[in-house]
Amino acid sequence: MKRQNQSELTEFILTGFSELGDLQILLFFVFLLVYLTTLMSNATIMTVIRLDRALHNPMYFFLFVLSCSETCYTLVIVPKMLTNLLSTIPTISFFGCAVQLYLFVGLACSNCFLIAVMGYDRYVAICNPLNYTLIVSRATCMQLVLASSFCGFLISMIVNILVFTVPFCDSNRINHFFCDISPVIKLGCTDTNLKEMIIFFLSILVLLVPLVLIFISYIFIVSTILKISSVEGQCKAFATCASHLTVVIVHYGCASFIYLRPTSLYSSDKDWLVAVTYTVITPLLNPLVYTLRNTEVKTALRKVLSRCSYSKTV
Repeated sequence: MKRQNQSELTEFILTGFSELGDLQILLFFVFLLVYLTTLMSNATIMTVIRLDRALHNPMYFFLFVLSCSETCYTLVIVPKMLTNLLSTIPTISFFGCAVQLYLFVGLACSNCFLIAVMGYDRYVAICNPLNYTLIVSRATCMQLVLASSFCGFLISMIVNILVFTVPFCDSNRINHFFCDISPVIKLGCTDTNLKEMIIFFLSILVLLVPLVLIFISYIFIVSTILKISSVEGQCKAFATCASHLTVVIVHYGCASFIYLRPTSLYSSDKDWLVAVTYTVITPLLNPLVYTLRNTEVKTALRKVLSRCSYSKTV
């Protein structure tokens, strides 16, 4: 059997949607609509936070960064996916696949750490409100964001090295609609158990450790809220956490289902549906959740829109 290594391999074929036939055209328009809505929603969130001084605080600074990161996250996956939906043979170059995996994993890991940082922000705001501005200062916010990004892309670099130093054999067909870890490493023609084990432990580090920290912070948050004497005060405190909790459940739920299990259990028939959720739907969910469930953001949005309409009439 003829073997080809990664130096000879120039491209991969992405077969994620190839069995859907004519449905690919419908999916193209559905995903395009969702993608454009995602870009517009995240751009709106960032613009409102930037223009309204009432939102110039740590919570909305982290939300601004998350919206920016989610926008970049979709740019890495969705445009190529839309192009391939219209292609007869959906391909991606070897270098393009490596870059896509690196950026995808880096942004995804950074978002996991950033969502944990947002949980810490809510913990300090509710459990230690008098010292909130001192503990979560502007410098601290920048340091936490930079640390999240650094750790995320460092882990992504390790994963990329582990995946793309595998010698690839005859098949260059990736059973997915983008270059994800499991479908790419499954193309290797040597024993990849050790590398898969390292990637699995890195997944635990990225997903379970922040999730445990978020869980612990919310134990203290709920305990503090229950001590508030007024029902109105309790509802207001819970409301500030509801959006964050929704994002935590969806984000970590989908990611845990895919990455906290052995590569041997990867199933292209089932997993692409979950992958669509965390690559296409979740980036849209974040701005919608924070807009629809957050009174401050809705108020700021109305002020910005009224300001824009007033400037047009003048």
